[in-house]
Amino acid sequence: MCAAIVTNFMPDSLSSENLQSPTTPDMPEKAASLFAPDDVDLFGKDHILAKNCCKTRFVNPNEEMYEHLLKQLEHRLKDGHSEAIYEVGQGGDGTEDGLSEEEMTKSLETIKGMADTLNADVVVLRERQVNNKIVQELLIRGRAEEEDFLEVRVAVVGNVDAGKSTLLGVLTHGELDNGRGFARQRLFRHKHEMESGRTSSVGNDILGFNSQGKVVNKPDSHGGNLDWVRICEESSKVITFIDLAGHEKYLKTTVFGMTGHVPDFGMLMIGSNAGIIGMTKEHLGLALALNVPIFVVVTKIDMCPPNVLQDTLKLLLRILKSPGCRKIPVLVNSQDDVVTSATNFSSERVCPIFQVSNVTGENLDYLKMFLNLLTTRMKCDENDPAEFQIDDTYSVPGVGTVVSGTTLKGVIRVNDTLLLGPDPLGQFQSVIVKSIHRKRMPVKVVKAGQTASFALKKQIKRSHVRKGMVMISPQTKPEACWEFEGEILVLHHPTTISARYQAMVHCGSIRQTASIIYMNREHLRTGDKAIVHFRFIKNPEYIHEDTRMVFREGKTKAVGRIVKVFPHIPPTEQKQKQKSGRGRGYHNHHHQTARGQGSGPSTSDSTVHTNPQYYSYRGQGKRGGGRRSRNRKTKDSPDEVSSNETVVEKTQSQSSISSPPTL
Repeated sequence: MCAAIVTNFMPDSLSSENLQSPTTPDMPEKAASLFAPDDVDLFGKDHILAKNCCKTRFVNPNEEMYEHLLKQLEHRLKDGHSEAIYEVGQGGDGTEDGLSEEEMTKSLETIKGMADTLNADVVVLRERQVNNKIVQELLIRGRAEEEDFLEVRVAVVGNVDAGKSTLLGVLTHGELDNGRGFARQRLFRHKHEMESGRTSSVGNDILGFNSQGKVVNKPDSHGGNLDWVRICEESSKVITFIDLAGHEKYLKTTVFGMTGHVPDFGMLMIGSNAGIIGMTKEHLGLALALNVPIFVVVTKIDMCPPNVLQDTLKLLLRILKSPGCRKIPVLVNSQDDVVTSATNFSSERVCPIFQVSNVTGENLDYLKMFLNLLTTRMKCDENDPAEFQIDDTYSVPGVGTVVSGTTLKGVIRVNDTLLLGPDPLGQFQSVIVKSIHRKRMPVKVVKAGQTASFALKKQIKRSHVRKGMVMISPQTKPEACWEFEGEILVLHHPTTISARYQAMVHCGSIRQTASIIYMNREHLRTGDKAIVHFRFIKNPEYIHEDTRMVFREGKTKAVGRIVKVFPHIPPTEQKQKQKSGRGRGYHNHHHQTARGQGSGPSTSDSTVHTNPQYYSYRGQGKRGGGRRSRNRKTKDSPDEVSSNETVVEKTQSQSSISSPPTL
């Protein structure tokens, strides 16, 4: 399915220019590093650095050159989320002449001195020999403050029994599996998950790396549980694993995890003995439709026969190279492969493939090294108005209502006033953030791209808050919407889709049934693409244009993006329109006209009416004000009564007969 359908939703810029390595000869000198910003003049106004050989610029620099190099490193760390990769010994023109051992030692001393000045650490990623000289790649990572660590979210998907929870248990707790599901027991949240061994909810697990790239996860010696607060305090980077369900009946939960939790990357798990079966292609197609870069982990290689493993890898390579995926698969078998794939992974074309065993621990170090080099894809601009999407709600005794989710824009601080909504009427109400927690650790501020939990100061019941709501800055002046237009592509449908068709729409943390009001085509079938006008069934939502969406109902699946949003009309404006049209005042006016009161101004609803036909028509009496009885439904149907005047004329003709009307 993914090989033929998802082509239309891949990025437009897929030329060979986007696939170049950060150090290829075709790239300009100032783009020699993966994290180098495009608008920074790395050589200064007087081009001091350009006058010197690039590969020896760190060997005994003078004071003025040292200041330029320090400024260059500071810009790269700021633009690369406190990370930068330097290749020492390679010239800016791409030649790999290398440095002598003495020159390399002096270069490392210079770089470490600059890193200490900027509160960062230097780690050698790899070293290679070129013409009997040395070329090294260095990772420079800033030491994060206690409450300001970098967060990278990785969604774990794959078919049931592929080993997703087991691998996360091995990575986060540092203990190998016994082959009987020992490692996954600490990750399950429900009793039925422990009994069946299958994940049915969205789980979260963390893996912390310090500034030197070492894992800081150390389970408690007694209960074996992880202390999240200690891990976050010691980490410069925290990998958040979003453990999703693999079974087909939990597809709704998996789709919500892929859209609502905003993952930076996806980890596709494949059991080597079972191969690519079941929901594997579904999850791969979902990641491609949402433009989530994905890497593959093939598990259980210790128990798989070699010929079966080779058949699984051949099928995997063929799928990744197919027109629908258009990936460049890279089998990772060494540290050089890890560094090469990690530095080029941001192009969304490279797809690393790891072959691991949770029982023997084979190749797990390569996977940890790769995760250590990943960085978040979400940019943070502190000047943007704050926006926070809610993906879960809680009621904590002694605290009150707590909401959790992801910060999409701006910065949110304690005691900030935000707008919470939309409610069923499409309105937003002011709330104050009482406290903020990140990974169970109290913090004062949260930035874009970070997940957090907020305790709300105002007395708001948990029942009034739902998944899909947002907390947004009052500067934005948000407007809810009932209707929107989307450009969708039908991945699969058994028959045809027409107007009034209803299905579940996933858009960010929003998960609600929507009905098709209009399409620019009469019918839609598998593979068709169209502009579709949707309307939510239950509640209005706050959505943005150009947001990815998934349209799902049973085996029907469609993906697309929102192209137009129609703002919600407040109830006060709707009442004004009703009064000018066929609203409640319309009935009063025509009823008084029929009673011979002329066309004068209509009386208010509080006027006492003595004519019993009035109450008979309006359906009042024992059933309460304004409600029509069921036996009157056929009488007032549009097939028999063309207008309200006809009803009034009938009641007047009945009143002229001797027998009085019954109430």
